[in-house]
Amino acid sequence: MRPSPLFAGFFYTLLGILFTYFAIYNVNESGWGFFTYFLIFFATIDFRSGLRMFNIHFKLKKMQKK
Repeated sequence: MRPSPLFAGFFYTLLGILFTYFAIYNVNESGWGFFTYFLIFFATIDFRSGLRMFNIHFKLKKMQKK
């Protein structure tokens, strides 16, 4: 059973928020380092994936209405 695109969108967005929080915490503790950029990179990927899943969800809804 596959999760719906809406659920996946929320999940990826939540992961993006979590990685962003960890990146901010890491900057406050030890400054800008490799690990901070690594966390920001993963947060960006998760936010992009979340937006893509929301877009897929709304396209599917629009196609089902027709």
